[in-house]
Amino acid sequence: MKLIEELKARGLVEALTDPGIEQALEKPMTIYCGFDPSARSLQAGNLVSIIVLRRFQQAGHKVIALVGGATGLIGDPSGKSAERNMLTVAQVEENKKGIRENLSRILDFDGPNAATMVDNYDWYKGTSAIEFLRDIAINFRVPQMLAKESVKKRLEASEGALTFTEFSYQILQGNDFLHLYDNYGCQMEVGGADQWGNITAGTDLVHRMRGKTAYGLTFPLLLDSTGKKFGKSEGNALFLNGEMTPVFDWYQYFLRTPDADVIRYLKVFSMRSLEEIAALETEMKAHPEARIPQKALAEEITRLVHGEEGLRKAQEATEALYAKKSSADIAKAENVPSAQVKLEDCVGKPVFAVAAAAGMFKSNGEARRMAQQGGLSLNDAKVDDKRAFGEADVKEGVAVLRSGKKNYFVLKF
Repeated sequence: MKLIEELKARGLVEALTDPGIEQALEKPMTIYCGFDPSARSLQAGNLVSIIVLRRFQQAGHKVIALVGGATGLIGDPSGKSAERNMLTVAQVEENKKGIRENLSRILDFDGPNAATMVDNYDWYKGTSAIEFLRDIAINFRVPQMLAKESVKKRLEASEGALTFTEFSYQILQGNDFLHLYDNYGCQMEVGGADQWGNITAGTDLVHRMRGKTAYGLTFPLLLDSTGKKFGKSEGNALFLNGEMTPVFDWYQYFLRTPDADVIRYLKVFSMRSLEEIAALETEMKAHPEARIPQKALAEEITRLVHGEEGLRKAQEATEALYAKKSSADIAKAENVPSAQVKLEDCVGKPVFAVAAAAGMFKSNGEARRMAQQGGLSLNDAKVDDKRAFGEADVKEGVAVLRSGKKNYFVLKF
């Protein structure tokens, strides 16, 4: 199966700028994807972009990861309803280090077909305003810029509150493509469906200024079966950085994937063949209670991001929690969220307050509501908002809290 056909079969093609892409890819090509350095770690939502680059690299193509050090200082209006907070150069520089580390786990930065990481700040930091307007911006027409879907949606959502700085984002991204074309022979950009306007700004600019064809490919934004954005866990982003999102939480997120989503996620993230995934789907229909596809997905994606050691720790922690082992065994399991506390700070206080003070919840109110709704447990017994913590609740030096069905938290005394 050709690469584009494979990507389509896996749900990884939303649109192509030119049907000639398939023929062009029969020869090695240089392809890039941009990453926003808004945090010191990429998120689960970025995995789709990284996996697409990985597939191109494994197919023999050269891949470039562009970190938007310059464009990150402005903020991409695509998919945003309000202006984002601007970062400092120092913040972006720090975030770049984390992103490079994230990418190096999944893309190969060594060898004859090594991936390359670039920062567009390097070619913008010496550009004056006059140069920008005369040499770059002059190639763009305002009606075409206003017609971009990302701009129209932002204007509608914010009642026209789109700054010129944000409006110029597509000029910068279009020029990024031209720069990579000139300096790296890059002929193609890939990105999420919300990047279509920015990508076509680049393909149009390369064609206008160099008379050459450049290509773009977008993939659908990944949503779950309820329409919720992929990679969000109870309102919090899942980060590839193990300190920001413990590997246990990462593993559990994928282990809990609903049946309605798991096969689709396997097609997107797994390197298994489509035939193997079809076999997993058949297995799921025959034995849904075994959750075999979910285990396969959680194992593969945790191994990909956190390595064999991270997977081992996550599986050990999961076994300790769900095999009804002793509190001491649970406390030994690595990567289970926990906190060191003093007994005198807990005894006599409501359990929900102890949980909130330990950091299990964002606030006392959130913890109280969980207890009132019957969703808070202490040592596997449900507690209400009146239940006080006692010395007898400490078993072998620990107490195990649980919110909902599967969110554990260990108090270590």
